[in-house]
Amino acid sequence: MLSGIKQKAIVGKNGKIELSKTELPEGTVVEVIVLVEPSTQEDETTYLLKSETNKNHLLKAVENVKAGNLIYVDLDEYEKSCL
Repeated sequence: MLSGIKQKAIVGKNGKIELSKTELPEGTVVEVIVLVEPSTQEDETTYLLKSETNKNHLLKAVENVKAGNLIYVDLDEYEKSCL
């Protein structure tokens, strides 16, 4: 007969996952399945595309990149000019 344990855990350093105390005796052989909860955070682009104004701004920026309308800045030179 199969039985199961359901716990939430957070992935730790080097991918280590620890379970809280269980009723399983030491040495019990178990099979582990990890179910990853979907992220509740949106990526920045999705968030910005919700606003019509931001969406238009982003689409215009994409057009500028495709057209080669870019400004290149040498950050080292810029930093020197600010000193």
